[in-house]
Amino acid sequence: MFEAKVRAASLNQLVRQEAQCTRCPLYRDATQVVPGEGNRDATLMFVGEQPGDKEDLAGKPFVGPAGHIFDEALVEVGIERSSIFVTNAVKHFKFEPRGRKRLHKRPNAGEIESCKWWLVQERMLIAPTAIVALGATAVRSLLGRPMSISSLRGRTITLEDGTPLVGTIHPSYLLRIRNAADRADAWQSFIADLVRSRKLMEAGPSRARGSE
Repeated sequence: MFEAKVRAASLNQLVRQEAQCTRCPLYRDATQVVPGEGNRDATLMFVGEQPGDKEDLAGKPFVGPAGHIFDEALVEVGIERSSIFVTNAVKHFKFEPRGRKRLHKRPNAGEIESCKWWLVQERMLIAPTAIVALGATAVRSLLGRPMSISSLRGRTITLEDGTPLVGTIHPSYLLRIRNAADRADAWQSFIADLVRSRKLMEAGPSRARGSE
């Protein structure tokens, strides 16, 4: 079993270490690891759940259907994707084979905890002003305990190191809503969360870390 004993000194080194990871069994069936990607000087970090089918094949985060929704939301609130860092709580795709399809399967607590080693290092190397947790898996990884998205909506909480955290839905949730009116409401709530995160990003480190 490969477990890096020394923290990476750079993102490039971290990516090389992640590619060898066997900390949990998910690496056995995934095509490849999907490391975080984005601006190395980003003040805003987005953390999703895990790679999907498209991300697993491409080796890049948020490039599938949920990623397209994410990009649309960023455009609407005026956040350039090139200015942020995007990653996942779990770096390998967990799925259930269904014929020729690979259906998403939610990571369990052990898998989330095993992969936290990599997320912590990404946070240390990027040192963002604020973090946005996209979905319950990201929230659990960042807080170290489960917490509902509904309990986080509309407010900002502070992580142990002082970094503000905004919790919101994962963009894939919007894809699962069939009713048009419900989907429109969920979209507007998602946009409101991203606006709040943009304000934290614009506030700068001192003001953002002092927010409640």
